[in-house]
Amino acid sequence: MIAISNQIDINGQHVLNNMGYDDGYKLPARIASLIDEYLENACHLLEPAYSCVIRDVIFVQGTYIFLEDSITFESEVIAQLLRQCDKAAIFVATIGSLLEEMVGQLADDGLMLQATVLDAIGSVAIESVANFVQGRVGEIAHAQELCISRRFSPGYCDWDIGQQRTVFRTIKESYAGVRLTEGCLMLPQKSISGVIGIGPCDSNVENYNPCQTCNKYDCVGRR
Repeated sequence: MIAISNQIDINGQHVLNNMGYDDGYKLPARIASLIDEYLENACHLLEPAYSCVIRDVIFVQGTYIFLEDSITFESEVIAQLLRQCDKAAIFVATIGSLLEEMVGQLADDGLMLQATVLDAIGSVAIESVANFVQGRVGEIAHAQELCISRRFSPGYCDWDIGQQRTVFRTIKESYAGVRLTEGCLMLPQKSISGVIGIGPCDSNVENYNPCQTCNKYDCVGRR
């Protein structure tokens, strides 16, 4: 597990977007002041950390992906990605549980606006942690003259959420303080797991985007 407390940037506009406000929307003074206050103090509630391992892609057959250490994933989307790759980075990232505990406390006290603001900050913070992990994987790949893909998580596209178990099994003992429920949801909730493909730059792995060939236009994860 690697702690990265000083590496997280929480973009205020992204917080507003997460709350449903469009760019340029003029906030009521009360809400603007509350967001500024919470952004200034949220760092005390963040315990960002991640675990990441890089494994060789042994081969891909149909929708099955076989990695070193006898790790197997099953997904058409992930198979199409890792068919172009030499390696795969498997990761789990989190901001810890303090912030969501405070969100729950605020909600229990009837302070729903405050809870909503803090929850939005948490959502932006965990995306920042995941972006940091992706950047670190990119640095490792570029040092080997390789390129990386976008990150993909179990539960997106056709990658079954149950394969969270395989993600955690790949990382082995160090889960960055994250645990799985029986339904394969992560606790703390502000956590992200997934895979990043690593392959030759001429394989176009950087631009792989299954959304370009998907007809599900109302998907919330569409890119």
